[in-house]
Amino acid sequence: MSVTVYIPTPFRRMTGSRAYVQVEGSTIAEVLDDLDRQFPGVHDLIYSSRHQIPRHINIYVNNQEIGSLEGDRTPVAEGDQVAIIPAIAGGAEAGSSSDRALTPEQVTRYSRHIIMPQVGSVGQRKILAAKVLIVGAGGLGSPVSVYLALAGVGTIGIVDFDVVDLSNLQRQILHQTEDVGRPKVESARETLLLYNPDINVVTHAEPLTSDNALEIIGRYDIVVNGADTFQARYLVNDACVLLKKPLVDGSILLFEGQTTVYLPGKGCYRCLFPAPPPPGMVPTCAEAGVLGALCGLVGSIQATETLKVILGIGETLSGRLMIIDALGMDVRAFKIRRDPECVVCGDNPTVTQLIDYDEFCGAPARAGAAAHAEG
Repeated sequence: MSVTVYIPTPFRRMTGSRAYVQVEGSTIAEVLDDLDRQFPGVHDLIYSSRHQIPRHINIYVNNQEIGSLEGDRTPVAEGDQVAIIPAIAGGAEAGSSSDRALTPEQVTRYSRHIIMPQVGSVGQRKILAAKVLIVGAGGLGSPVSVYLALAGVGTIGIVDFDVVDLSNLQRQILHQTEDVGRPKVESARETLLLYNPDINVVTHAEPLTSDNALEIIGRYDIVVNGADTFQARYLVNDACVLLKKPLVDGSILLFEGQTTVYLPGKGCYRCLFPAPPPPGMVPTCAEAGVLGALCGLVGSIQATETLKVILGIGETLSGRLMIIDALGMDVRAFKIRRDPECVVCGDNPTVTQLIDYDEFCGAPARAGAAAHAEG
């Protein structure tokens, strides 16, 4: 009977770089024998000199480790999936999540990632080692944080100093009715850990300002922006440019969403919008409204882009602005470019430190404006 075997990256030199191969056998031992017949030398990688599977190699049948079954005598059936997962090291500082072998529970939890050739166990460890800051625990921050938590992002930071309001529950899936009146970061942390206790959630229950943005953002690898004011957008953008941090940006209003990715050295929010609109010209979601389900659509795209940046795979939205018109279900992508004259990321920047963003945007100062969530 035919089964599919996942070949780990270190062993693919034996299989012509193939990540998956079809083999025959009714037990794990027969499967490994057929694998060796097709690709001579595989046996020597998997078995010890005593023909035993060493402890640094785990073999799974449909996500269950054979050590908890019948070892290499474990029977397999037509269509079963077998995965060979060796311990590997390298690529990060000692002791970080990326050089630790996945536990059996993690292999099961993240199995749908691990069986993907673009991710695998190496990629999943990258996800577990990643540190992502989400600005705002509202309409966009909710789906972004949930999907990143489910994916296993090891450290998720959330900055928001607002409290849950009944009007938030139309779209902000991090919070429930019983959370009304609670700080959003508390509700968010509780919800994310219920989804996945395998991660670390760091809360920043304070406004993100010019005084603390560099210190807070500096702790993370990637920033996801879900804030609802132009002061916040320019503040987060400038901080990410100064710190050379990737920024996954998103915004929503009514039926329209926008999202893009700004990678260090490849442009920024100011390249696209050098100056904010006059105060009051563009309403907020609180003033004009937003379709609740649109938050999930745009937030899911932001989460997907974040994972692609972590894994270093695919083509991100860097250099493109995606526009989603949910009313007509029309999706377009427009090319955007780095502006060499940009005052922050250009060839001769004039903004080399964080400024007064209330003054820059012509808005009346309001405490913590930069930490309010989009939607």
